[in-house]
Amino acid sequence: MSFLSPIAFLFAIALPVVVVFYLLKRKRVVRLVPSTVLWQRFLAENQASAPFQKLRRNWLLLLQLLLLLLVVLALARPYFSGTTGEATLQVVILDASASMQATDESPSRFERARKEALTLVDGLKTGMGDGNQQMLLMVAGAAAEVKQSATSEKSALRRALLAAEVTDAPTRLAEALRVAETLTRDKPGAEIHLFSDGAGVDLTEFETKDLRLVYHPVGIRSSNLGIVSLDVKLNPEDPSRRAVFVNVANFSAESAETTLELLFDGQVIESKSVSVAATNSTPVVFAAAQPRNGIFSVRLNSKDDLAADNQASIVSRLPEPIRVLLISRGNRFLERAVAASGPNVEVSTATDLGAATQHADVVILDDVLPQTMPSGNVLAIHVGTTNWFPEGIGSLEAPPVVDWKNTHPLLRFVSLDNVQVASTLAVKTPTWAVSLVDSPSAPLVLAGEFGRQRIVWIGFDTLQSTWPLRISFPIFVANAMEWLNPATARSDLFQIRAGDAFRMPLGEASGHPVEATVTVPSGVVWKLPLGPDAREIVFGETSRQGVYRVNYGTNQVEFCANLLDATESNIAPRRELSLGRHGTVGAARVQRANLEYWRWFALGGLGILMFEWWWFHRRTA
Repeated sequence: MSFLSPIAFLFAIALPVVVVFYLLKRKRVVRLVPSTVLWQRFLAENQASAPFQKLRRNWLLLLQLLLLLLVVLALARPYFSGTTGEATLQVVILDASASMQATDESPSRFERARKEALTLVDGLKTGMGDGNQQMLLMVAGAAAEVKQSATSEKSALRRALLAAEVTDAPTRLAEALRVAETLTRDKPGAEIHLFSDGAGVDLTEFETKDLRLVYHPVGIRSSNLGIVSLDVKLNPEDPSRRAVFVNVANFSAESAETTLELLFDGQVIESKSVSVAATNSTPVVFAAAQPRNGIFSVRLNSKDDLAADNQASIVSRLPEPIRVLLISRGNRFLERAVAASGPNVEVSTATDLGAATQHADVVILDDVLPQTMPSGNVLAIHVGTTNWFPEGIGSLEAPPVVDWKNTHPLLRFVSLDNVQVASTLAVKTPTWAVSLVDSPSAPLVLAGEFGRQRIVWIGFDTLQSTWPLRISFPIFVANAMEWLNPATARSDLFQIRAGDAFRMPLGEASGHPVEATVTVPSGVVWKLPLGPDAREIVFGETSRQGVYRVNYGTNQVEFCANLLDATESNIAPRRELSLGRHGTVGAARVQRANLEYWRWFALGGLGILMFEWWWFHRRTA
């Protein structure tokens, strides 16, 4: 048994005081008498009025001492630790992701977790000797951050906990757990205490590691309706208007009805009723005129447990013409697909790379390897260059298509079923790219950024495949033209996930300003000094969703930070966490940090007081 307030034992000095009161005799009242006959009796009584008397057995004294002892024990707050109590180091991780703002706990899950973590701090053993414990505090919000290094000072730990703030960012618990695992790896008995609702926690990478985790779950229910995706495109039916695509998901066990509002630069322009079935999602499409560059926002008018995903914003710029240079030996399928990829696409063809590339936004290399690669964005088909693939290039015959990433913008609405390829260049996926289409032994399609250049690489000659005969081919080309469009790339800079850093190249026209200012959604203004050699603006304080305004020199831009994370919006609390991809490792145990017993001692004291009252009235009745 340990005590959270051992200083309360100072009140135990009242115990001997009670005993002294029972040893003291009553002070006699002095009276004047008219006769000296009583002097002898007075002397006898004065002799009996000594200040102390022999302590007799008295039930009232025993009851009072017992009552006082129980009160002192209650004030000292005795408890039995729910943990082993022997850990010399406790790493506390406080989840500060968006789902912790849910109000099913009062006032929120985050405040409930903070309160439990403070209780764990109160139970920290800070005495001298081998029993001394230390605690390290981490907060996993927009980033995994060590708020307080290992210490035994409870006041410092309390200050760090009270200074922690919840964010609108997705969970970063995996990163925090990796750091905690390294801190406790070589410390016998060290423990990791995780205070979280478990939303979005993936512990697959810890399957083979000895993760000494104590999980403190918070959360009651999963009543939430949230916006999980937002995009703006040209309206295919009317190119003069914009199409705003929204996906609304319902994570509760009951169907929900609400209204969804569309705003442009803060003004409501349309509202739609939305009905979403339980544990399902519903797409909603708005068609709206856009007179100028601005910001489209969507807002859910629903009262649920999580408000962070009820609004999202996106920067929308007026469409700009895209100049495409197609360098090919003759590929009519590709020419037609590029020409039909959008109303703003201007296509010119050539047989070699010349001065025309200086005016092209996108260069398509179709089975052509120029001596000098273009500096702009490139769609390269059956092109091998060691600048992109330093580990070398081989060949592969008849590779089957086994997988493709349909979540990538380049493969939106693209299916590669029944596509046969005669041969392909065999490369290893470089660090600058991701594989979009895979064969068993080599990637078939890659995409990424090489320096500041966007590249889409197709390893096989499309004319030596059945792909141009499938409807997915022109869809892929249209997606590629949009993704490679420099205007689209610039627009992508202004859409970030809450918690991610905003990065924007300054460019030569900026004049190298000495300072930039960023106004966050709350109205706070941050100042960012820019050196003479600065080539980009970097701002990392984006933990809150909303619209941010950047001013540098005579320029002003806006960018949006959103949650848009279905995993984070699914706020169903997890009562256990599985370690391992297949659930073969048992879930971490759920334990209370401290089990206090002061209420029982206070109840016992009240019982003794009531017994004394009953006994007194029984004897005097």
